[in-house]
Amino acid sequence: MALIREYRSVSSDSQKLHGPVVCGHRTFTVDGRRILQLDTYGSTERVIPDKISQSIQLDAESARELLQLITDAFPDLAH
Repeated sequence: MALIREYRSVSSDSQKLHGPVVCGHRTFTVDGRRILQLDTYGSTERVIPDKISQSIQLDAESARELLQLITDAFPDLAH
């Protein structure tokens, strides 16, 4: 599990689309800080389907930065 602290633009030669999975989400408060947690679950082909594969956590600051990244990547979403 990881709490995102910083985003960096990186380059890669690989541009592969991954298979679809389910992403669960929940919010909670720790020490007065609101957290959004996103959990991805293994694909149906995995040994233990529906087991959490990755978890990321966002606080208000990292969510704000992600929102800006999303807006920059998908300008048609902004109205």
